[in-house]
Amino acid sequence: MKNFLISSLVFFHLTLVSVRSDVIQETCDKAARGDPATIRLDFCLSAFEGNPKAKSATSVADLVEISIETSIANATSMGSLITSLLDKKSTGIFARNCLEDCSELYSLAGSNLRRGGKAFEGMDFGTANIEITAAMDAPVTCEDGFKEKGLVSPLTKENKNFFQLTAIPLVFMKMVQK
Repeated sequence: MKNFLISSLVFFHLTLVSVRSDVIQETCDKAARGDPATIRLDFCLSAFEGNPKAKSATSVADLVEISIETSIANATSMGSLITSLLDKKSTGIFARNCLEDCSELYSLAGSNLRRGGKAFEGMDFGTANIEITAAMDAPVTCEDGFKEKGLVSPLTKENKNFFQLTAIPLVFMKMVQK
């Protein structure tokens, strides 16, 4: 009887872990197939890798909330990266102006994402969509600022990553609404 109970618990645990990892795989796969220009499967999967909350996700709605939290954390990290670039004496005046603009954009993006997360929790999908989309503009506008001044952005890779991170909850949210 004891062996049966242990076997049953192990089976239940493995099934639960499998379901949890499947929701991430299936949702990222569906998002990448549905919007391949915006969502890359490998990026989507890696966005949830190592996140303890993602390991316990059982629904697409859980993944929306987790991806918003990840995007907020990334916006904060971008602020820190920009501050470190601004601290460099070698940063020219035009690049400094662009970085200051980017810093403000990412600060606003974090606020937009927090409001978007609250709206999603309240099932106000319209407001959530507007707020998250507004956050998604930060990396594009940041890059454009450098281009307009004829400069190469030191944030191109990070801006592309942030764009994709913010695209994930938007695409997932559409799945929740269906």
